[in-house]
Amino acid sequence: MSEEISQDRESSGVIVKITSGVLVLAAVGIVGWNTLADRYAPSTSRSTVTAQVIQIAPRVPGRTDQVFVRDNQLVQQGDALFHIDDETYRLAAQSARVQLQNALQGVEASTSRIAAAQAQVAQARVNLEKTEADTKRAMRLVERGVVSEVRGQDAERALTAARATLEAAVSQAEAAQQQLGDAANNPQVKAARLALEKAEYDLASTVVTAPSFGAISNLKLAPGQFVGAGTPVITFIDAEDIWITANLRENQLGNVTSGDRVTIAFDAIPGKVFEGTLDSIGWGINATPRQAGGLPVSTAPTEWFEPARRIPVRIDLAALPLVMDYPLRLGGKADVVIHTGENGIISGLASMFQRVRSTLSYLY
Repeated sequence: MSEEISQDRESSGVIVKITSGVLVLAAVGIVGWNTLADRYAPSTSRSTVTAQVIQIAPRVPGRTDQVFVRDNQLVQQGDALFHIDDETYRLAAQSARVQLQNALQGVEASTSRIAAAQAQVAQARVNLEKTEADTKRAMRLVERGVVSEVRGQDAERALTAARATLEAAVSQAEAAQQQLGDAANNPQVKAARLALEKAEYDLASTVVTAPSFGAISNLKLAPGQFVGAGTPVITFIDAEDIWITANLRENQLGNVTSGDRVTIAFDAIPGKVFEGTLDSIGWGINATPRQAGGLPVSTAPTEWFEPARRIPVRIDLAALPLVMDYPLRLGGKADVVIHTGENGIISGLASMFQRVRSTLSYLY
């Protein structure tokens, strides 16, 4: 009997030792993997989809008589968003034409050509401003590798053409003035000409258009609502300028550099992994203590260990734009793995684990 008890104790001791050894090895393996992964393939699920959020504001004030978009609608670059009642601006343009005619009557000059030329100048200026903004946006996307260089070249050609159009319109207006002889230097004629150009420019600005491909969000604008010049009335999400903001612990940044390849999995797109490029690493976060009465507030610690500080990094998406094909939303959650290129085995394992997590996002 005592021998059986002794054997049972020995068997139990062996099981305990084996279990303890397995648990120790598992703990060592987990710690070792996390340490190596943080150095050579850092990852985080604390990542969000980020984009440029633009507050659309009219250049001229007035009452809106038409709203062409609805909330959460996708729009293309140049699509009309809303229209301001232009009756006042049409009357102002007509009044400016009459004033110019009156100024020119003393020299017996024809005003129709000058008025038309000034209208062309005003429209050319509006087109040039829009083209300059579009070109800046396109070149920024080309520099980040989001769009091809062909698009950047097309944007530069469009900008050159817009500038040439404005120069041609100005030349035509100057030529029409030269035909007036002394009237071209008449102060009243100059003032009337500038007033007409401004009136035409204001009239053209009553139609507000989308600056790029994107989405309308939180729309509260309705026909009949009065809007002020420079007052934001529409929230616009630029779908051509999307990136991922990932928050990494400081000890994960040791081997991370701009240009590293990044793989991204989105909760909104289970089972798929996308490619990206690490654009830049943030230089600072707000970690200062709160203040009261001009003095720092000392708060007692509530945790055994202080939480690790996290630094934001910016990741550019290789595919543009994902919202065209997938339900990707601003603020959505993402899981990222940064492949530093230092260790291919660890990078491969990290990619495998990421695909598993992406597939499991079907469940949660």
